[in-house]
Amino acid sequence: MLSLQFGVVQDGINRFVDGIAGAIPRVLSGIVFLLIAAVLAKVVMVIVGVALRRVLPKESDVYRQFVSTVVAAFLWFGIGLSFLSIVGLDQIAASMGTAAGFLALGVSYSLSSMIADAVAGVYLLRDPDFMPGDRVKAGDVTGTVRAIELRKTRFDDENGDTVVRSNAEIEKKWTRLDEDPESAATDGDEPTV
Repeated sequence: MLSLQFGVVQDGINRFVDGIAGAIPRVLSGIVFLLIAAVLAKVVMVIVGVALRRVLPKESDVYRQFVSTVVAAFLWFGIGLSFLSIVGLDQIAASMGTAAGFLALGVSYSLSSMIADAVAGVYLLRDPDFMPGDRVKAGDVTGTVRAIELRKTRFDDENGDTVVRSNAEIEKKWTRLDEDPESAATDGDEPTV
């Protein structure tokens, strides 16, 4: 009986050692892949940064940083899934990819208002008629635009108070008020005559 138990233990140890010996080349390949991928990811992010500065030179740093962050997240997620495939964990990589898709769908649904604010913020940041220092009316607020951020805009109202509104709320309907009351006002992107 003792020899049978010893044989089972010996067999288990042999399988364990064989498994480790077989996994070493895949793990080394994975480490080499991660090193190369990290260098290439850094190069890609530098290229993305330069391209964004050239394509959008007048844009705020917040907008360029947002786009860079989205690109980096997709890039590193792809690198992570590829690493899992290289080391022999294909089923885990496929499961994680599917789970990430469902997770992204759920997060985008639950954060739809935040995403709407961010998209509206991009439009407001790019709009030459809506700039800090402009006097505008947006919904129930009339005041001077102090700062346009990615998700919200800050106004100094007529009482000197700071009023914060979401960009999605502002982007739907706003009116630029000229200093001269006889001048024409603009509503959104469409000037009135």
